[in-house]
Amino acid sequence: MRLTRHRSNTSAVWADALFASVLQRSDGPSAGQVRKAAAAAMRAYGGQGCAERVAQEFGDHPEIAVARMRWAREVVGEVFAAPPEPAPDDRQTRPGLSVTGLRRWRLART
Repeated sequence: MRLTRHRSNTSAVWADALFASVLQRSDGPSAGQVRKAAAAAMRAYGGQGCAERVAQEFGDHPEIAVARMRWAREVVGEVFAAPPEPAPDDRQTRPGLSVTGLRRWRLART
């Protein structure tokens, strides 16, 4: 048997996080609530932990897990969708790099 490492795309990771969160479809969550719930699940369990919770639910309750994951993927696709590309203009820019609003990053002390 050969082991391979699977690299998840971003939307799959966020879908796992939303799946593992306490948020329910019946809550009718807003985009902000979805972002907060997914971020809270990522902080609490990490990416691997969220994936493990998804796997556990699919093992224990596959019929319910399928519907929840379908909902999570649909919502994540809407909430975390990439913004549309701006129209090109006359400025010389490199593709993929935004030149508006440079940010300064600093390390957080823990």
